[in-house]
Amino acid sequence: MAVAVALTLALVAGACGSGRDSSSDDGGKGGTATTAASTEGKFGTIDSPCGPGDAKGATAQGVTDTEITLGYGDDAGFANSPGLNHQMSDAMKAFISWCNDQGGINGRKIKGNYHDAKITEVNNAMTEACASDFFLVGQGFSLDASQETVRRGCGLPSVAGYAVSPAFANGPLKWEPFPIPADYTNTTAALYFKDEYPDKVDKIASMYANYSATIDSKDKVESAWTNLGFSFLPCPQQYNIQGESDWKPFVQKLKDCGAEIVYFVGSPYPNFENALTAADQIGFKPIWYVDANFYDESFKNWNSTGFADNVYLRESYTPLEEAADNPATQQYLDVMKQYGGDVNQLGEQSASAFLLWATAAKACGSNLTRECVGEKLTATTEWTGGGLHAQSNPGQNLPSECGLVLKLQGTTYVRVSPSEPNTYTCDPAIAGKVTGPALDRAKLDSNRIAQL
Repeated sequence: MAVAVALTLALVAGACGSGRDSSSDDGGKGGTATTAASTEGKFGTIDSPCGPGDAKGATAQGVTDTEITLGYGDDAGFANSPGLNHQMSDAMKAFISWCNDQGGINGRKIKGNYHDAKITEVNNAMTEACASDFFLVGQGFSLDASQETVRRGCGLPSVAGYAVSPAFANGPLKWEPFPIPADYTNTTAALYFKDEYPDKVDKIASMYANYSATIDSKDKVESAWTNLGFSFLPCPQQYNIQGESDWKPFVQKLKDCGAEIVYFVGSPYPNFENALTAADQIGFKPIWYVDANFYDESFKNWNSTGFADNVYLRESYTPLEEAADNPATQQYLDVMKQYGGDVNQLGEQSASAFLLWATAAKACGSNLTRECVGEKLTATTEWTGGGLHAQSNPGQNLPSECGLVLKLQGTTYVRVSPSEPNTYTCDPAIAGKVTGPALDRAKLDSNRIAQL
């Protein structure tokens, strides 16, 4: 039986994320912003890893007596969705400034190198990073499978904001603040739908883009949800990641097939918005399930039409609307307001990734090597980002057993399960095991490391 757990101590996915500008005067969400200095020395429940010191030595690529060079990045230059995932890099820039204002890491200031993968140019971005960076931190590249030969070849370690492909999700020298590895997926929404809509478990279909990131996500969900008793209809719809001139034939096929729940994999706009508009035009009103990257300010504001009122998504981070109930969430908003940038859940993932890396780097003192930071990261088996999210296990690359479900209602995200603010449903079944094509493509060895 699932239980709701309050996490006052304590958290895209992976797939494509947000693009359009979502800035606002209060950091994108409600609440009165304060300066980050008002919580100096802490981030949520953890001690700040940043501060002065006397660390010295050119101990590794990207490390000098006075400076640490980190890489970060997104797909913001993708022509079909300008600004894609830019909130991740916004968070990295803000948290680097927040850290440097406290003295850096043991006195070494952090320099950030931005890399734009533009989805299809991820190899170029990784080649740049290999030439200069100590670590990649907080980045999110949709086609991260394509980068792995280059990244592994140069031995560049990463504390990623998210991982998509099996090759990277279970790659060597890779950690995440909230892992969803190739052999697991989060099934919070599946358990919710089974309880609330038991008559629909055999009336679900998938709709996904024609590239590897969305295919991997689709295969993982179909595998794990089938293990929980769902039966996917034989009418999956694959669309062009560049968009379609007419979305009505796709949604008409889903309607004719009898789909009452549709798992849509991709990004909120323009593709999903166009699909929702087409569905309204033909009177097709299923339950739509999407991944956590659809928790997005611009998508929410687009729904003044109500076309997305039946869209559900799973989350493992305290929603930004609940910042008043969770100090870490409020502090994330405060940091972003003070240093500038747009906010969403992907930005929180990058913030947690930065804090995870910085905590490990601080523990290494002057001896700041990739090997030392990696050892500290691997030893971190409990992590909440200071309370940003449910407890995770980045050191062993294992998923959380906790989550929550949100629903879009007009221009507001509404918590539907569990109902109390700043709580999660926790159940071992939420760490859903994956079998089938996605796992086969991962080629995991006995240590769960993906082979190329």
